[in-house]
Amino acid sequence: MITVVSGLPRSGTSLMMRMLAAGGVPILSDGERVADEDNPGGYFEWEPVKQLAHDPGCIDQAEGHAVKVISFLLATLPRHRNYKIIFMERPLAEILRSQEVMLQRRGEAEAAAGPEEMKAAFASHLLQVVDLIAEREDFSICRIGYRRLLADPLSHAETIAGFLNLSLDIAAMAAQVELPLYRNRS
Repeated sequence: MITVVSGLPRSGTSLMMRMLAAGGVPILSDGERVADEDNPGGYFEWEPVKQLAHDPGCIDQAEGHAVKVISFLLATLPRHRNYKIIFMERPLAEILRSQEVMLQRRGEAEAAAGPEEMKAAFASHLLQVVDLIAEREDFSICRIGYRRLLADPLSHAETIAGFLNLSLDIAAMAAQVELPLYRNRS
C-alpha cells in the first residue's frame, strides 16, 4: 500500500503529513524544502514525485510510506498499485488567499491569472480529479475537509487510522493541529 496525501497547494497537505508522521506512519520526504513562516511545521515533500510523468517507477520507493502528491500529479501515478489517498479539501477562496500571502511574503510575482480565473481553473481541475478517482480501481479515497479537521482533529485522526487500517497514535495526530496557523480564512 502507498499512502498518498493530496489536494490543491495550500489545502492542508503538509498538516496531514505531519499528523501521519506523529501517528506513526513512515513518511517519504527529503527535507529539501525546509519549514518557513508559511509552513512552520515543514512541507514534507519528496522531490522525485515531481518527475512521476518521466519516471513513474520512482513511486515504488513509497511502498509502505506516506508521500505527498499534489492533485495535479495524481493522473501520473502508475497503475496497478494499491493507493490510499487522503484528499485535503479547503474552500478555494482560502487556498487562493493563502497562496497570495505566501507569494507576497516571498517577494514573488502574483499569478498571471486573476483570482476569478484561478478559482475557475482550480474548480475545473477538482472536477477532473473526481472523474480520475472514479475511474481508477487502484485508488481508495478519504476526503478530509480542512475546516472540519481543525474543528475536530481527534475524530478525523480516528477516521484516517480506520481508512488506512493502521493502529496509529490518534492523540499525537490530533495534537499536530495548531489553530493559530489557520490564518487565511474566507
